[in-house]
Amino acid sequence: MEASFDPEQNPPLHAPLLDRSSPRTGRFAAIFACLVSLLSLLALIINQTQQPFEKVQPRGVAEGVSAKSNPSLLNQVPFNWTNAMFSWQRSAYHFQPQRNWMNDPNGPLYHKGWYHLFYQYNPYSAIWGNITWGHAVSRDLIHWLYLPLALVPDHWYDIKGVWTGSATILPDAQIIMLYTGETNESVQVQNLAYPANLSDPLLLHWLKYPGNPVMVPPPGIKPDDFRDPTTAWLGPDGTWRLTMGSKFNTTIGISLVYHTTNFRDYELLDGVLHAVPGTGMWECVDFYPVAINGSVALDTSSLGPGIKHLLKASLDNTKVDHYAIGTYDPITDKWTPDNLEEDVGIGLKVDYGRYYASKTFFDQHKQRRVLWGWINETDTETADLKKGWASLQTIPRTVLYDNKTGTNLLQWPVEEVESLRLNSTMFKEVLVEPGSVVSLDIDTTTQLDILAEFEIEPLISSTTNEIGDCGDGAVDRSTYGPFGLLVIADASLSELTPIYFRPLNASDGTLKTYFCTDETRSSKASDVFKQVYGGKVLVLDDENYNMRVLVDHSIVESFAQGGRTVISSRIYPTEAIYGAARLFLFNNATGVNVKATLKIWELNSAFIRPFPFERDSV
Repeated sequence: MEASFDPEQNPPLHAPLLDRSSPRTGRFAAIFACLVSLLSLLALIINQTQQPFEKVQPRGVAEGVSAKSNPSLLNQVPFNWTNAMFSWQRSAYHFQPQRNWMNDPNGPLYHKGWYHLFYQYNPYSAIWGNITWGHAVSRDLIHWLYLPLALVPDHWYDIKGVWTGSATILPDAQIIMLYTGETNESVQVQNLAYPANLSDPLLLHWLKYPGNPVMVPPPGIKPDDFRDPTTAWLGPDGTWRLTMGSKFNTTIGISLVYHTTNFRDYELLDGVLHAVPGTGMWECVDFYPVAINGSVALDTSSLGPGIKHLLKASLDNTKVDHYAIGTYDPITDKWTPDNLEEDVGIGLKVDYGRYYASKTFFDQHKQRRVLWGWINETDTETADLKKGWASLQTIPRTVLYDNKTGTNLLQWPVEEVESLRLNSTMFKEVLVEPGSVVSLDIDTTTQLDILAEFEIEPLISSTTNEIGDCGDGAVDRSTYGPFGLLVIADASLSELTPIYFRPLNASDGTLKTYFCTDETRSSKASDVFKQVYGGKVLVLDDENYNMRVLVDHSIVESFAQGGRTVISSRIYPTEAIYGAARLFLFNNATGVNVKATLKIWELNSAFIRPFPFERDSV
């Protein structure tokens, strides 16, 4: 069913909540200031009888991995979360385990009709620890079936954790799984595992190589700075290569390169694939070819003309995934970025929001490269323990080289997510005037797939050089923006999450555009981490501003300009939940009208459940 927009039924509303200078904002500020003063006095009285606040190290750091908790929230006043709120937060079509903690995606692959996802998992608790490999399978990357644990910490070389790894499928269809284990002496080593029965489509049983570990930290590398081997690629000399992250002299992020002919014996090459000073420890490195025609994905071992290579690293210092595109020399095993000013760790991000530890695989079934990424919680561990689960994976995304810009990837949700689409509603050329909000009449707004295109009509001429990026959020007004959507908002706009474009006048007379998400008013709860995310996005001369937004309860994934810039957000509203959640357009620019055309689908829930072993088929 497709409905249309009636402007008489959806009159524009002026939006003082989006305007710094409105009287209502001023009155609120005065009230808030008084409240802060009273709370400060109370805190002073309480602190006289307490010990000074002690800084708490994030969970996981002492064990030699990236932070897995938000200790900065410990001194916030706990919100009184209800079970109904916790139930609403759980996603409906993103992959997550039935219960407990999950983090990095591991070893994704396609085998005998099934997509396999392995993932870092704590089978005992909703906080990080006891890390094993969870395992699930799917026919379509959307509907998932949980399987028994694939790898557990049961040998001296992985007894303190079965950490991140990657799969390599050999030409004879053998599957090689290399993963990092933490030994009984807290040393990070690389281990080999393989299916016990390659004819089993579900790959239920895995064997660990008796000669593990197959790689140990080389001289000059600390025992806790050696992790996360990539998928291997075959060089022109018939030797396999792989890379993994580390650091040198505490600040230089590096990717080591190993050669092997049998996946049991490895030779460390002199030098590194690449290094970037000032970026710190690299983990979850990914390295793969991209076709510069932008139309096809490539197997990981592809080489030759018309091919560039992408190098991605997850930066332990910042918890951000960065990438760059460049040239790989398979003779010297060196990689050089196209643009040194946007090298790995200092330029492009895979995702500008809450996102980490991404990993791709080449899907030989549909000839595409598929990207997974981990989205963790931004609430407290106390809340996670109460609800019994933590973290989810993004919707799998296809990745291609953007041959229009020649500088970046294009990421897009896999086509299978469209199978969840239910009824749709069209909104054509909806006028949104400066400082106004327009309600969009959608029955259910917590599970949506939104395609939106915006045209701007300047009302004034401006040549002022505007400096900034996403600013202080959607309240930060400029001539041409911000404008976009308010998702998961309540009717009074007391809770809302703006997703928006912010074009700014540049010194050369052009517009420099930022794509942003503002979480600062997404929830009234204080014990939730909220910030403004975003980055630059290229909008070419023949393009209107366009975005695609996937809304799934507490996870929102936003794609600008066909996926040039992507932002993932976690939001925890207290009032804008269930039937109280609304969707709006907004324009907080001072000098343009915005016309918006949208197509919005409500989405069904995915079937994500245990594998029905009692049945013959699924």
